[in-house]
Amino acid sequence: MDYIREFDIRLDKEMFYAGEILEGHVLLDTIENFKLKTVRIVLRGKAHAEWQVLVSGDRSAVKDDQYFIDNRSLIFGKDRQDGPAPILPRGIHHFPFKFQLPQSSLPCSFESKPGYVRYYIKVTLDIPYASPPQGMKYFTIIGPHIDCMDDQYLKPIGALEKRSKCCLCCKSNRVVLQCLLERSAYVCGEALRLKANIKNQNEKDIRLKVRLLQNVHYSVDRGMLGVQNQKDVQHLVLEYIGESIRTGSESQWDSADGLVLPVMPPTLIGSCRLLQINYVLKVCVDLGKGDEDLNITFPITIATVPFRIPNCNKTPQIFYSVACDHVEGGRYIGPEFLLGGHVYDGSQTEQIVLYRPVYVSVRQPNCSTTGTA
Repeated sequence: MDYIREFDIRLDKEMFYAGEILEGHVLLDTIENFKLKTVRIVLRGKAHAEWQVLVSGDRSAVKDDQYFIDNRSLIFGKDRQDGPAPILPRGIHHFPFKFQLPQSSLPCSFESKPGYVRYYIKVTLDIPYASPPQGMKYFTIIGPHIDCMDDQYLKPIGALEKRSKCCLCCKSNRVVLQCLLERSAYVCGEALRLKANIKNQNEKDIRLKVRLLQNVHYSVDRGMLGVQNQKDVQHLVLEYIGESIRTGSESQWDSADGLVLPVMPPTLIGSCRLLQINYVLKVCVDLGKGDEDLNITFPITIATVPFRIPNCNKTPQIFYSVACDHVEGGRYIGPEFLLGGHVYDGSQTEQIVLYRPVYVSVRQPNCSTTGTA
């Protein structure tokens, strides 16, 4: 519309936690007087999952939605207007708004090709005898609340695996892997605290390998009859490959600060029925060609509140950054958030991005890393 110079939605900040107050204002800059009946605003939190399936040779979409927030407010005008619509004089106008975010656990903002979790403000101007102009403003929810200092995450986890080619009581041709994970929850930017002891009585050299895997499970309840309505995606977050361990030797390994977590979405279990995110740490001994690896698996929780040293006044500094491009949540940007409408798949550069969700980190992240330790 020629008489509206600027129509913008501005928030006091770009990221929020559950239970906080979301405040902002609608900016309307007009160059002439016009009739304006109402200014309506919607606060919405929504998850969406959708993908294509093949049914009897034809491609069809399975999809579903879930809403976490759906609040509406009138910030100018009246629901029932008696008489003619009021005239808005030309100039700059501010329409403030305020919403209380739910105290309940909200899933984090998340973007991927099969599904997303988005939070946004939508504003509609009701102008008589004209198509109503609309504006949208996306913001990030940091959640759910997962604290590394909870007792369930502070307990060390130990595990022992051994293998022999004849029997377990035989010490010849035996490989022993013993691991200790100091704690099971970490915030992005922290280093995994893992120790491993490997004894090699095998006839071949062996090698220690450590992998952190991200598993994302998508589920659609409204799938068509006879159609698979679940989708699983796995990505390698980081990997460590150790030096060769010779026959008849023993090796002690400490991850120290070598396995630093890149920025990625937190663990998401139970707060969104359309998608679940979990992480698994796999520690294995590569026994060489022809032999099955020796494996130990630990569940890893990616938290939103970092570890604090007990009885220490120093608290970790918190940063917020987009997820790295080799994990789900950082590999894809929808065309609606790219100037020009092109899909981002992790390979294109120098795009003008209108919105991407951010996540908690305790280090200034470098998202150009390859994920190999």
